[in-house]
Amino acid sequence: MLGKRFNKVALGSVAGVMLMAAAACGGGGGGTTASQEPTGAASSEAPKSSDLKVGLAFDVGGRGDKSFNDSAYAGLEKAKTELGAEIKELSPSADGSNRGDLLRQLADAGYNPIIGVGFAYAEDVKKAAEEYPDIQFAIVDSASNAPNVTGLLFAEEQGSYLAGVAAATKSKTGHVGFVGGVESDLIKKFEAGFVAGVKSVKADAKIDIKYLTPDGDFSGFKAPDKGKVAAEKMYQDGADIIYHASGDSGLGVFQAAAAAKKKAIGVDSDQRQTVKETDLQSVIMTSMLKRVDVGVFEFIKAFQGGAKGGSNTTYDLKVDGVGLSTTGGEIDDIKDKLDAAKQDIVDGKITVPAKP
Repeated sequence: MLGKRFNKVALGSVAGVMLMAAAACGGGGGGTTASQEPTGAASSEAPKSSDLKVGLAFDVGGRGDKSFNDSAYAGLEKAKTELGAEIKELSPSADGSNRGDLLRQLADAGYNPIIGVGFAYAEDVKKAAEEYPDIQFAIVDSASNAPNVTGLLFAEEQGSYLAGVAAATKSKTGHVGFVGGVESDLIKKFEAGFVAGVKSVKADAKIDIKYLTPDGDFSGFKAPDKGKVAAEKMYQDGADIIYHASGDSGLGVFQAAAAAKKKAIGVDSDQRQTVKETDLQSVIMTSMLKRVDVGVFEFIKAFQGGAKGGSNTTYDLKVDGVGLSTTGGEIDDIKDKLDAAKQDIVDGKITVPAKP
C-alpha cells in the first residue's frame, strides 16, 4: 500500500542508488533522481564505523516537531543503530539566526559528515563547506554543486498531487483548503501539486489557500496559533478537508479540524502516529510522507561507503521517496485510484507542476 510499502520496496531501491554513488566517479553539480546514478566520487578507503561521527543541525522548531525535523532525526537515529555512528543534533534559535554557528560547532567538534535540515541552511552550508573542505556536508531541500556538499531533494509536488486526489475524492462539499507555513518556493511546490491533484478529480473544486508568513519569515513553521486561525476560517467557509505544509503549525490545523469535526491531511511524517494528542489523531485522514529519514540515512550510509559530495539526489514517487500514509484506513477505499494516479506520474503520463 502507499506509504507502508516503502519500507520493503523503496529502501532497497534508494540504498542501491546511494551505494552506486560510492562507486561513481566525477563530480558535477547536476541534479539526479534517486533512480538514477548520482555523480558523486568515491574515495579509496571508507571510514570505519567507530570513526563515524555524524552531526545534524535541525531547522526552526527543532526535534519534537512531529514532522520534518523528527523525520530527519529518525534517519540519524537509524545510522546510530545500524551503522554504529556517534551522533549529535543541535537546534537553532527561534529565528534561526545561528544556523551557521551550529554547523561550525559540529565541525570543530570533529563531526563528519554534517547535515543541515532545511533549505534555509543553503548559504550557511555553502560557507561552512568552504571553511571546512575536508568535511562532507549535506543539505535537505536545497541543491548544491560544491565538491563536499550533497543536496537531498524531494518531489514534494508529486506526493502532494496524491494528497489532492485523496482530498477531492473524499470531500463531501467540493471545497478544500491548503495552509502553508512560509510562502517560499519550496512550500509552493506542495501547493502546486495539491491543487493539480484536486483539479484532476474535480475541476470546479473550490480551494482556499493561506500562507502564515511571507518568504524569509520562518516563524510560520512554528506558529500553531496562526495555523489554527487560518484553518478555522476555511472550515467556517465550507472546506471540509485541509492539507497543511506548515511544520509545527500543523498542530493548530488539527485542533481546528477537531473543533469543526472536519478532516485534515498531515505532512512529512505519518502524523496520525506522531501527534500525541489522541483527540487529534482521528482527524488526520492521511499524511503526505516526505521520507527525509531515508535521505538522511542513505547519505550517511553512502559516506561510510566512501562517497563524496558534488551531486544532488531527488527522492520521488518512483522510489517511494514521497507518498501517502495509510494509518487509520481512511483512504483504503480509494487505493486503486491513488495507485493509478501514482503510476501515471511514474510513467510520465502526468507531469505534476512544481509552481502554482
